[in-house]
Amino acid sequence: MAHRIWNFNAGPATLPLPVLEKIKADLPNYNNTGMAFMELSHRSKPYDEVHVAAKSLARELWNIPESHHILFLQGGASTQFAMLPMNLLREGQKADYINTGTWSKKAIKEAKLFGEVNIAASAEDEKFTYVPTQAELKLSGDAEYVHMTTNNTIAGTQFHYTPETGKVPLIADMSSDIMSRPLDISKFGMIYAGAQKNLGPSGVTMVIIKDELVAKCKENNPTMLKYATHVDKDSLFNTIPTYSIYILKLVLEHMKAIGGVTAIEKENLAKGETLYGAFDTMSDFYRCPVREDSRSLMNVVFRLPNEDLEKQFIAEAAEAGLGGLKGHRSVGGIRASTYNAMPLEGVKALTEFMKGFAAKNG
Repeated sequence: MAHRIWNFNAGPATLPLPVLEKIKADLPNYNNTGMAFMELSHRSKPYDEVHVAAKSLARELWNIPESHHILFLQGGASTQFAMLPMNLLREGQKADYINTGTWSKKAIKEAKLFGEVNIAASAEDEKFTYVPTQAELKLSGDAEYVHMTTNNTIAGTQFHYTPETGKVPLIADMSSDIMSRPLDISKFGMIYAGAQKNLGPSGVTMVIIKDELVAKCKENNPTMLKYATHVDKDSLFNTIPTYSIYILKLVLEHMKAIGGVTAIEKENLAKGETLYGAFDTMSDFYRCPVREDSRSLMNVVFRLPNEDLEKQFIAEAAEAGLGGLKGHRSVGGIRASTYNAMPLEGVKALTEFMKGFAAKNG
């Protein structure tokens, strides 16, 4: 293939082209070390400079307060589903969970291994096509924490508000919309996210955890599964995914160069307006099942009149250079993942294809 496609995969997802070009330029000799970055020791000075810079950029770009530690861990968000309650739930204690989709359900399943779970709200009654409002949350008040999944990659929904939880710490799985918009991080006890959608490649998970939560963690957990271990060792207790963190740092540098998170939010809103606007003009052919107030700006899901047309749409789109549009296997349909690195130009190319496809097959 002579050119890159528009990559709408849900994750691992598209990366900014300038970042890919920088990665290529750094191979096979990073910064005159005589080695590729992936060959460097995680205890070396060149790696330490990248490690420190990645944390500093994340703190600067998202205004992360000094009260919160930034960790680079392994195991993806799926490990955090268990690590979180393992550290913060003791026998007889409970946690509140907001159930908004597949990943919330997985987190709930893991939490039940360690304590009581109160389902504060659930959108399962309408097949996860909406996000519960603040008024619909039935918070227990005496929970150790409240857990939410801010963006739901399969269902195509997203929280457009931060729940008020009083004195109870709010924990957020932000794997698919981290740093997609400005956020008041002080309202969260912890945020975690796999990097492979908005921050870089797969292999590293960013955890942002408040110091007072670290102090509350249980002591009798396996060493690698204690947040305190990674706070004390600055994420360097073991050999970490250095190459993924190097690329994450490059992504953060790119984000800063294009105007930071505020500029990224503006572009994400424009992409959403363009793509969802296409549904409004072609509503007799394309249907988005998600409530308008809950629509995701990261994962746009939609259906065509029948499954045969959906298969045809995916195949012809791929031929036109639009890849990764097949919906999740559990729900089918079409899904366009429009993370930070997907430019507005790519979304416009998709909507133009949609218009042509509807005109031929409508």
